[in-house]
Amino acid sequence: MQEALLNQFADLARLESAIGHEFARPELVLQALTHRSQSYELAMETADKPEDGEPVERGDNERLEFLGDAILGLVVAEALFHSHPDWQEGELTRIRAQLVSRRHMAEVAQAIGLGEHLRLGKGEERSGGRKKVAILANAMEAVIAAMYLDAGSDSGTAGTMDGALEPVRRFARRHILGSAADELARELISGAALGDHKSALQEYLQATHAGIPVYRVQSESGPDHRKRFQVEVRLRTAGDRIGEPLASGLGTTKKKAEQEAARRALAVLAAQETVANRDLNVDQDLNKNLDQAPAEV
Repeated sequence: MQEALLNQFADLARLESAIGHEFARPELVLQALTHRSQSYELAMETADKPEDGEPVERGDNERLEFLGDAILGLVVAEALFHSHPDWQEGELTRIRAQLVSRRHMAEVAQAIGLGEHLRLGKGEERSGGRKKVAILANAMEAVIAAMYLDAGSDSGTAGTMDGALEPVRRFARRHILGSAADELARELISGAALGDHKSALQEYLQATHAGIPVYRVQSESGPDHRKRFQVEVRLRTAGDRIGEPLASGLGTTKKKAEQEAARRALAVLAAQETVANRDLNVDQDLNKNLDQAPAEV
């Protein structure tokens, strides 16, 4: 047990060196590295079960991942806003989407050797979980949240969001932005295609099991040398049913119009998800208040 503990702290020191932050609360980063498969197996082993016999899961990185995703978006948006004052909202949005994408975050995680520090269950270990893009990207976001919370708990920065964000900013400048942002900027200036919104939409819909995107040309206008296409995107569900239009986009080619439609559809879905989460939180707060209300005599 003592040897395992020493090895754990030695591994933690190597990770701290890689990310450039020494944790005052190491339990935060250990939770950030804990996949739900490991948390579930620990709950089973400790027989932490409620009355209905189902195991209770505790201590995985999913809540930290949720926070880290928001912090990552803020820090990257802030950096791009200040470093490229000549870019418009659309340009900033496209590059930020690339920098915070699951694929790029998995690449960042691989570059700092995060996979070897993950705490996985036996099944995920056997199936190569340390190299899975989703697991790496999610853990990277969780570690970012752990850095933020750890810095915020320091006596010198407690109560200041700016101080809590500083280690995340340093990490982002070194590993997330850096050459990747410069390369994307060159592509933007040269007019090369940046965001693949169709792939992003496809990935989102697969993850949420919502259906398959279907693109249809609604209209064509203009002379042959200056054509404009309007394309709509709809969802095809498991029953092969085509739903109402999610969004539509304009472009000088069908491909560009499809990309614009996909970009708008992602924005619509993100807004719907935000509203759903807000309503869920309201319901949970209401139920909590009802539970805590004194019983009538």
